[in-house]
Amino acid sequence: MTADHLDHAVQLALGTLRGALDLDWDARAGDLDWSCWETAEHLADDFFGYAVRLGPRTPPRHGEVPYLWQRLRPGGPSNAVHADRSAGPAGLLRVVEASAALLTAMVRTTPAHVRAWHVWGDADPDGFAAMGIVETLVHTHDLAAGLGLTWEPPGELCELVLRRLFPHVTPEAPWPTLLWATGRGELPGRSRLSDWRWFAAPAAGP
Repeated sequence: MTADHLDHAVQLALGTLRGALDLDWDARAGDLDWSCWETAEHLADDFFGYAVRLGPRTPPRHGEVPYLWQRLRPGGPSNAVHADRSAGPAGLLRVVEASAALLTAMVRTTPAHVRAWHVWGDADPDGFAAMGIVETLVHTHDLAAGLGLTWEPPGELCELVLRRLFPHVTPEAPWPTLLWATGRGELPGRSRLSDWRWFAAPAAGP
């Protein structure tokens, strides 16, 4: 996975979401307990949180960079990044794009041997790119469900992230399989997952 793959995923998502600027972003995001606004903030926060782990000369190996993460309401996402409500959905998407640009830049410039902490395995820049892509694809799915949009990312992109982060999953139909692997759907012969994870650590390396 590369910075270009990440940028491509983000631009596809933004192209879809910009068609909903006049819609209700306080609507529930698919099956999540968050609103569409909160989910988009969470996505921006994911990008930011991944980027800052790759940034230090000695990246963290035992936990988050200690920014203040907080919930604006009980049950809402715990974020360090929050968008100014007065900027509306267009401003919210600018926050998403800006945070994604930070992660894209860090993936592009961080040496391949670098490892930084993730709860599901210390990852290299390739892994953080893949995680950013999964966050983009599945949370855009959640947002599209809440906003009444159509969203189906390229199968090739889904297959790449499945192979990098979900080596235990056979990518038969890549997009439905990615939704299933992240607890968002069923597949023939496979019921919906209530507990799931990915594997962020490289298959081989330091």
